[in-house]
Amino acid sequence: MRASEGRAGGIRAVLRVSLALPLLVGVLVPQAFAGGGGGGRRWFGGRDESRRAGAQAAKDAAAAAFYELDTAQRGLRISIETISAVDDSADARRAVDGFAALGRRIDEVSHTYITAVDAHDLDRVELDAATAGRARSELERAKDELVRVKGELDRFEQGLAPLLERAETQLARLAPAVERARQALRNASTALDMVREQGFQADDLAARLARLGPELTRLNEGAGRHGVTETLQRADTVLREAEAVRAEAERVPERAAEIDKRLVSLRTRAQALATRAAGVEPVLSELRRRFSAACWQDLQHVPEQAAAASRQAEERLAEAARARAEQRWPDATSLLSTARALLNTADEGVSAAGDRLRRLNAVAKDPQAEIERARFAVRDAQRLAMAGRTTPEPRHAGPLDEAVGRIDRAVAGLDSGRHPDYWAFLTELEAIRETAAQVVERIREERGKP
Repeated sequence: MRASEGRAGGIRAVLRVSLALPLLVGVLVPQAFAGGGGGGRRWFGGRDESRRAGAQAAKDAAAAAFYELDTAQRGLRISIETISAVDDSADARRAVDGFAALGRRIDEVSHTYITAVDAHDLDRVELDAATAGRARSELERAKDELVRVKGELDRFEQGLAPLLERAETQLARLAPAVERARQALRNASTALDMVREQGFQADDLAARLARLGPELTRLNEGAGRHGVTETLQRADTVLREAEAVRAEAERVPERAAEIDKRLVSLRTRAQALATRAAGVEPVLSELRRRFSAACWQDLQHVPEQAAAASRQAEERLAEAARARAEQRWPDATSLLSTARALLNTADEGVSAAGDRLRRLNAVAKDPQAEIERARFAVRDAQRLAMAGRTTPEPRHAGPLDEAVGRIDRAVAGLDSGRHPDYWAFLTELEAIRETAAQVVERIREERGKP
């Protein structure tokens, strides 16, 4: 019985141990998965840890794409600012609008990326496999969108190349253009000082140079305030006007000497004209005595006209001398031109009287020479009109046939009266020669011959 009791006691002990094992395992298993009794990161096993690593890789790739897009956008913004600062054309405005639209798309994909990053803490202890998978998917989608928009940005930048090149060329011109304008102003000021040292006032040039002062101030304020295009235009204007002032200042001594020379020359000419005008009256007397009134009536006022023109020329020369003394160069030049025109008019009248007498004497002595000149001109035109043809063109033959009749009538007119109208005879033959010359010119133009 004691033996039975002993076996029964052993059985009860075994049962107690067996019942206790599940409880112990329940306590020990979590500790084993936790890596021991000290706490720390959960251990998912090989596949789950790979998902965490994949999510982290996706996060890194998205971050790199975001950085590349941001860098490209910053660089392109500089290009757009360069273009808009220089170019206000329709193409430039479209480029600015296009960049703004791209900026809105960049903001959208950047927001998606930042949201995905903020939504998933990949270092969190409690991160499970499913959450890691979702994080990877969202981050990969964000990265793909960033790459796609980066491609759009690159293509947009390639299209900007012509505009950007033109803008950069303008910018490259800016500093040299401004410096050339400043140098031109300094040169003009130096030239003006040198002229004044020679005793010339040059007040008009000084006033023109002073008007460029505000423009120089605006140039010094720079393109940042007034724009590249406006600054370039202002620099060109200042350069051009300053160069004009410098050139005129350097020419002042030469201009003064030229005016002095013209004054002397025109005074001498006026004196000579007065002497020649005194000889017109004897010429007119001979014309009246030997030829009909028609030959000289248009010349009878030449002496009075020549004297008046000579007197007016002398007055203008005196005014020009005063303008020269006061250094009013434009006024002096204008007055000299007026005086010369008056002397030319008077000289033509005086010369016309002598020329009329000479020509009338020649034709009265031998009218046949003038007749032959006219007939030769008409025959030459007729030969050209018939060249290569059996009959001439009526529009060519008509004026020439009429010219032959006109010659005959002019010759017949010499036999009427005691004093033939030799002047009418000369002017008619001259008109006939002009008619023949016009026909010749017309024929050559039509046939394409020189």
